[in-house]
Amino acid sequence: MTDAPPAHAVEKFRDWRFGLFVHWGLYSLPARHEWVKNRERLTDEDYQPYFDHFEPDLYDPRKWARAAREAGMRYAVLTTKHHEGFCLWDSQVSDYTVAKTAWGKDLVGPFVEACRAEGLGVGFYHSLIDWHHPEFPIDVVHPQRDDEEAKAKAAGRDIQVYADYLHAQTRELLTNYGPIDIMWFDFSYPNHTYPDGSPGHGKGRDDWRSEELMAMVRELQPDILINDRLDIPGDFVTPEQYQPDAPMQRDGVPVLWEACQTLNGSWGYDRDNLDWKSPELLVKMLVDSVSKDGNLLLNVGPTGRGEFDPRALATLASIGEWMRLHERSIRGARPAEYTAPDDCRFTQKGNRLYLHLFSWPMGHVHLHGLAGKVKYAQLLNDASEIKRIVNDPHQQAQNTTMGGVSSETLTLKLPIQKPNVLVPVIELFL
Repeated sequence: MTDAPPAHAVEKFRDWRFGLFVHWGLYSLPARHEWVKNRERLTDEDYQPYFDHFEPDLYDPRKWARAAREAGMRYAVLTTKHHEGFCLWDSQVSDYTVAKTAWGKDLVGPFVEACRAEGLGVGFYHSLIDWHHPEFPIDVVHPQRDDEEAKAKAAGRDIQVYADYLHAQTRELLTNYGPIDIMWFDFSYPNHTYPDGSPGHGKGRDDWRSEELMAMVRELQPDILINDRLDIPGDFVTPEQYQPDAPMQRDGVPVLWEACQTLNGSWGYDRDNLDWKSPELLVKMLVDSVSKDGNLLLNVGPTGRGEFDPRALATLASIGEWMRLHERSIRGARPAEYTAPDDCRFTQKGNRLYLHLFSWPMGHVHLHGLAGKVKYAQLLNDASEIKRIVNDPHQQAQNTTMGGVSSETLTLKLPIQKPNVLVPVIELFL
């Protein structure tokens, strides 16, 4: 196990809370999921037209970074290379790069510069898998896994030759672009088998030489955070496409974590996918993550011309309007020591406790254990006062008189109309 990152890098990551994931590559041209080469069993020849026609003439990473910042995001992670093997920078150890396309220009450098100009932290996603590299074996997740002739021709491939390439490209990325905050590798699958149970020749720590790779990353970028997908423990855990039901732990010890989520179930641009999550659901996912001491990394897949889909921009703008009013319940917030009522989430920052109401109750909300501990309460969106009720456990319920509520419970009297925001927040001053 290599050394842990410095504490200030960890706390910076926790303070950010909300980030942008960008999945972009040749798969944006077929526009039917980033695993299209795998799903449709495409050969390199089948896939070549996307390389030949990759021309992102509308790419303006300043617009991406601005949209992220205005949505309340504070860091961004870009796919420098996905499983297809295509590199978004001019790698010196590969010809399968953007520099060899008709576009011919580095895409990573302008992204890094744009993020820094908007005050965003910068992360690189880098695939451990490579379906284009001539030494990457045909295994259980390879597009040619059902092609016996291709498998026979590939019998002599050497994964360690590929690992040298993987290490060389990682070194390039962490040498050429200044300080990088996050290295997001993806992914290991040592125990995968074929459907019939036969060996899948999955890949893991020995194939990637993960400890050596992590040590190099630490040497090149001492303040960087590394995720957990090298088949060895990393600095943070990455639940994907689900929300943990509690703060995440490893062997009973709390761990740093970040949920990575899509807007519509696809990471890459998927033109005909209409399974879009609502802004309200996404805000609830963000709140839920922070309440459990986690971050949310929300993905956008740009088009082949380099723009964010209008539907993605509209969603980010809606989240941004909520964050404009409620950012202090998220940015720098931590889990609270109190238990929230049903269908609510608490976050806390210093002496301020934030109650996020996922459904709007009729008239009152009861906060157990908070009687006598709150000096003032207000709706966060407009700073309008919320009245507090001191409960008398001996009071008998009669008609409109509340009774039987513990003296340890603080009751808040709410307006009947839900505030016109995606998720209302009550700010409690302890």
